[in-house]
Amino acid sequence: MSTHAKRPASGPMPLKKCPTGILGLDEITGGGLPKGRTTIVCGGPGCGKTMLGVEFLVRGAMKFNEPGVLMAFEETPRDIATNVASLGFDIHALARKKKLYLDFLSVESSEIKESGDYDLEGLFIRLQGAIAAVGAKRVMFDTLEALFSGFSNPQILRAEFRRLFRWLKDRGLTAIVTAERGEGNLTRYGLEEYVSDCVILLDHRVKNQISERRLRIVKYRGTSHGADEYPFLIDECGMSILPLSALQLQHRVWNERVSSGIPDLDQMLEGQGYLPRNQHSRHRHCRQR
Repeated sequence: MSTHAKRPASGPMPLKKCPTGILGLDEITGGGLPKGRTTIVCGGPGCGKTMLGVEFLVRGAMKFNEPGVLMAFEETPRDIATNVASLGFDIHALARKKKLYLDFLSVESSEIKESGDYDLEGLFIRLQGAIAAVGAKRVMFDTLEALFSGFSNPQILRAEFRRLFRWLKDRGLTAIVTAERGEGNLTRYGLEEYVSDCVILLDHRVKNQISERRLRIVKYRGTSHGADEYPFLIDECGMSILPLSALQLQHRVWNERVSSGIPDLDQMLEGQGYLPRNQHSRHRHCRQR
């Protein structure tokens, strides 16, 4: 009989996650987006797709020392920088510090001729240079669909999307791809069905004349996650997702009492007077981020 003890079989490795730094999002995803994989953020116009992607890059550069690449296909980096300046993000300053690489690739459908040999090799070369320039760990495409606006062959589309996502995964890059909402699908080309590891759906609706924003994690391979619709805000501090099912009371509890100056009233208030109002700043969460 062998005297060597049998080693227990090692279980499957848990999915590694990349923290976003976005208030509330890491909580409902159990730690962030899938590390080294691609996440699709989809929704209609004006729902906050670009804001989420840019904040993912900015928080990565500022909080986690993970430089990023912003590859834009519709809006120029100058336009995007102007749009996110109201959130307190200066992406041009981060670019000057080699924390972000900003690139814009204009694709005009009138200048494209579809052929069976069409591929993304030129994009890969350009993207590789951008990644090397800053040592990027995160990538954002806004929006990748613009690359294929002039093409109708679904086989070419799917093959190239798969090849791009595999290219990113092979290099350990955590990526966000923004996509417009499709007819009958979450995205225009049905990307969520076959190439994505995580899909986040954003919705901007008006109900009873009140504007509401909602976020839902539709798909997340390899891990549990919150499956509800979560309200979120976009303000001068960035995005804030509100996981109502997991809210905790974390404000300071005050025990001091202040006399009202009226003995009988103080006696009614347990003989000690009023509890003072919490004077914490209404924007305390912004400073904590």
